[in-house]
Amino acid sequence: MTAALSGVLEFAPPLVLAALGGVLSERAGVVNIGLEGMMRAGAFAAAVGAFFTGSPWLGLACGAAAGIAAAAVHAALSLRFRADQVVSGIAINLVMLGLTSFLLEATFGSSGVTPPVPALPRDSAGRTALAWIALALPLLLHFGFSRTATGLRIRAVGENPHAAAASGVRVLPLRAACVLGSGALAGLGGAALSVGILGQFDVRMPAGQGFMALAAMVFGRWTPLGAAGAAFFFAGADALQRQLSFSLHAADLRLSGVFLALPYALTLLVLAVGAGRIRAPAADGIAYDPEDPTTTPESRT
Repeated sequence: MTAALSGVLEFAPPLVLAALGGVLSERAGVVNIGLEGMMRAGAFAAAVGAFFTGSPWLGLACGAAAGIAAAAVHAALSLRFRADQVVSGIAINLVMLGLTSFLLEATFGSSGVTPPVPALPRDSAGRTALAWIALALPLLLHFGFSRTATGLRIRAVGENPHAAAASGVRVLPLRAACVLGSGALAGLGGAALSVGILGQFDVRMPAGQGFMALAAMVFGRWTPLGAAGAAFFFAGADALQRQLSFSLHAADLRLSGVFLALPYALTLLVLAVGAGRIRAPAADGIAYDPEDPTTTPESRT
């Protein structure tokens, strides 16, 4: 039981941080399909930062900065130019897929992995500080959304931005701040993979975990506690498949490929079972035009 819990806390931070980033952006009304690309940028930048500075903490800062940079592009396209938010997010994923592969080759002369980098220190139980952050941050965000004026404004612009603007809320700056915060969290989630778990950047990172974080956000009904709970569930499935794969490999039963698909299969199952009963924020994905009052949630129908 202790080993299982330790495995969940090991693999949960990337998913929890990215899922919370998705919640922050989409509660403000901006769809963020680009979590996968932001995690990838964060994972690569964190590994590079840790390698050249010798500090995993500076690596984490570089990962967050890379996530913010990718989110800034998404915010500009979605808010300034009112591009389709789904298309913008997909573009972020594709650009980061090619850009990090190019930079990996240009910086380290490798098409697969970086050299080993300094990893985050672990406590006596073998956990990094990110494990405790993944436990505390959902509670802090829940308090922020439910008990603070800023949280109320974020929820308001995600439900009805024109009504929020009429009450004095600056909709576009607030949405932009939330998208940038989403990028910072996703970048930290990617950094958790490279300097927190593996100790290097692998070109396959984050291996679909950004999309799993989106699924956790949806299944968690766009709430911090719900998204974190779903992320911990998916992390448990990931830890389980790793343990099963190792045990079966040791027993010379070569079924590791089957169990590799376990977290993704559970993600699809959870979405298939629960998606019909879930409602997104009313203005999620609707471009806000302050001069056009017809851009309201009712314009979807």
